[in-house]
Amino acid sequence: MHNPAMSAENTLTDLLACPRCDKTPLLHKGKTYHCAACKTEFPVIGGIPWLFADPDATLGEWRNRLHFSLQQLSHESKRLAAELAANGQRELTQQRLQQLKTATEQHRDKLRKILAPIDIQSMQVSYESHLAMRTRLPIDQGLNTYYANVHRDWAWGKLENEASLQQITAALVASGGTASDNTLVLGAGACRLAYDLHRATNSGRTIALDFNPLLLLIARQVVNGEKLQMYEFPIAPKSMRDVAILRTLSAPEVPAADFCFVLADVLRPPFSPASFDTIVTPWLIDIVSEDLPIFAARINQLLKPGGRWINFGSLNFDHPQRSRRYSTEEVLLIVEETGFSAPQLSQATIPYMCSPASCHGRQETVFTFCATKQEEAPKPGRHKALPDWIVKGDEPVPLLPSFKTQTLTTQIYAFIMSLVDDKRSIVDMAKVLEQQKLMTRKEAEPAIRNFLTRMYDDSQRKSGF
Repeated sequence: MHNPAMSAENTLTDLLACPRCDKTPLLHKGKTYHCAACKTEFPVIGGIPWLFADPDATLGEWRNRLHFSLQQLSHESKRLAAELAANGQRELTQQRLQQLKTATEQHRDKLRKILAPIDIQSMQVSYESHLAMRTRLPIDQGLNTYYANVHRDWAWGKLENEASLQQITAALVASGGTASDNTLVLGAGACRLAYDLHRATNSGRTIALDFNPLLLLIARQVVNGEKLQMYEFPIAPKSMRDVAILRTLSAPEVPAADFCFVLADVLRPPFSPASFDTIVTPWLIDIVSEDLPIFAARINQLLKPGGRWINFGSLNFDHPQRSRRYSTEEVLLIVEETGFSAPQLSQATIPYMCSPASCHGRQETVFTFCATKQEEAPKPGRHKALPDWIVKGDEPVPLLPSFKTQTLTTQIYAFIMSLVDDKRSIVDMAKVLEQQKLMTRKEAEPAIRNFLTRMYDDSQRKSGF
């Protein structure tokens, strides 16, 4: 069978720059990419270039996340086995639990097989080297955070996939055409939008970039013509048979050899300046950690003069700093201030994650804008995910207000946990806190009860997949 992703490895070298030192060229040598300037080797994982600034440390962290996910699934299987062994359950309940237990175990084995490529190297990776490069994986986005997307993209999501493609192609047509020599999809996820866009627009090369190896390794196999059987675990199953469904993931056809996958960080994209005619950012700009004006400048740097930036998805900037919770109007202004033409904006309501097995499907309002690069934006510095006092370790740690609060809270909670001995009641523990002059008994009782309630709820919460 023709393998477009393997062929694509050789077609990337003219676009690539070292994500560690920004130098070019990045040479493809057998199963690695090599930077002659900083002497860094970047592996190819499961046929996909692994182009993180700190390739070994990032590989180690993803490996740890894989092992943790597999352990979670094993623990879930044991919990289900214990529930199955309990007396007095209805036959239907037994059937449902057995169905879920079998699916959980098979899902664990399927994940292990798909992600086998990230286990090819030694576990001896220094986390300090990861910090030194000022990069880190988002702590709220694990292997399985967007796992449901693979089923939408390659099983049941035809209506949403078609609606999403329609928004992108309409923006392209409005900007003056659809053909593009080089297209980059940043944050491609499970890659269906990148795949559909490549087929619909006759792009010379389409590069689908994401940081999640599970999503890209699945997409690569499917795009190469394989039919994968993977379990879907709907959050709100419609019926008993929907608690775990074995889906067949497949693509309509195998694309040409110029459809490429890259595993990398969108904040340290491994490409030379002015490499792309079109850059698409689907469901991305409002969730990246970098402030939009800086990220927009990165997009500008990667585009050729006259290149197009198309953004699609939500514009819900849920940031701790209220000044960065940008409105739609502010987004358009920021884009224009970063060397682009005034963006052409459209909005539409489309289906969103409407699994036929789940009650949680909904309609979502999405925003699409297209902006043309008119001038060079000032080059942004390398992304720094962490401050120097964490990375270098030789500077004083600032006593931030949040640290003060957390320190006191942690001390109190640690003391409360030390009092849990299978003997003391909440009333008894409140008396001790009063004796230690941490708080009055009247204050202590509800505080202890709230803390223990959260601890209890956490212990009962089902592990995610």
